Amino acid sequence: MSDNGTWQPPSGEPDEQPRYGQRIPPAPGQQQSPPPPPAYGQQPYPPPQPYGQQPPYGQQPPYGQQPPYGDPYGRNPFPGPQPAASAGWAPPPKPGLIPLRPLGFGTLMGAPFQVLRRNPKATVGSALIVQGITMLLTVLVMGVVTFVSLSRIDQASADDVEEITSGAVLSIILAAIVPILVSYIGSVFVQGVVVSDVARGTVGEKLRMSALWKATWPHIGRLLLWTLLYSLAVLVALGIVGGLGALLIVQGGGGIAAGIILIVLGALALIALGIWLFTKLAVVPSAIVMERAPLRVAVARSWQLTNGSFWKTFGVLFLIAAILGIAAQVITTPISLLVGFVPAVLDPTGSSPEGSIAFFLVAELVVVLVTVVIAAITAVVQSAAVALIYIDLRMRREGLDLELVRYVEARQIGDSSVPDPYLPRTGR
Repeated sequence: MSDNGTWQPPSGEPDEQPRYGQRIPPAPGQQQSPPPPPAYGQQPYPPPQPYGQQPPYGQQPPYGQQPPYGDPYGRNPFPGPQPAASAGWAPPPKPGLIPLRPLGFGTLMGAPFQVLRRNPKATVGSALIVQGITMLLTVLVMGVVTFVSLSRIDQASADDVEEITSGAVLSIILAAIVPILVSYIGSVFVQGVVVSDVARGTVGEKLRMSALWKATWPHIGRLLLWTLLYSLAVLVALGIVGGLGALLIVQGGGGIAAGIILIVLGALALIALGIWLFTKLAVVPSAIVMERAPLRVAVARSWQLTNGSFWKTFGVLFLIAAILGIAAQVITTPISLLVGFVPAVLDPTGSSPEGSIAFFLVAELVVVLVTVVIAAITAVVQSAAVALIYIDLRMRREGLDLELVRYVEARQIGDSSVPDPYLPRTGR
């Protein structure tokens, strides 16, 4: 013991006791034992973690970080592999006229009218050109032929009046065929142009009138043939029913009542049959233009696509036709009333026939122009409705919406080698 009263540890021993929780190093040559496990419910004290790094599994997260829901220590209550986090629902793309998904009834009713606003120069412009040419030919041909025929009747002698009158009537009837044929060809061509515009507008493309005409012209022959066959079938059916009814009426007696009943019942049956066939074959022009299909294949495609969608197809076409018809009557009826009442109000005594004639000509010109515009708008909207029904049917039955999305994405990255999405897979 030293003189200063302080105790000194023996040599070879540590100069201080181990702290709480500190392990005593083993003596030389002694094996190190593993640390004892923590007591039940006790968490080991985690070592300090670098900033921004998550602690090991099962440890308390650093201060300020929120652990997952359900475990205060950040442990996953659901062991095993975890699914990847979902990115959430994204709406279908809409690069152009319609969204690339199966269309609802409201979209099918509204989208045909959007065609008028989206590309009016190419669609309404084409319809106006066709309607204008048809009206001009009607006025010129019928006017010239009628004027010449009436002049010949006035200059004919008394012995030749009957023969010349019969020839004049036949000439007027034959002359009326020319504007009918022009109107027939023009309406078919306009339908093809509108179908091509809807097909391109669905994928966000907007073609000019010349490009649409160029794309439609190769299909004009099949479109004309289809419309001709359809019209002939209607005429033949009407002729058969009307002819049988007339034969019964000519017999007299009880045949008159039988003939009338046959005509009435036959007309009702033809109306029902015509509605059914018209709905089942409504998308034949769209299949001809978009799929470039032959007429026989297009008829089979229309019949197949409309299976199970008869009432929806008929409802859309009927409602659009009713809306257009009501709108046309609302516009044309006041104009017709003005044409009939204004001359009588301005000149009730008829003292100025020249003024009445001039007003009548101007009023008729206005009526003709309004009729041409209404006919053009009607042709565009109805043709667009048929094309959109065709696209919707293919989306629902063949996954056309996925092909359209792939086409749009490929065009956005500059890939021009992607095939036309409307063509069948075997025709790509």
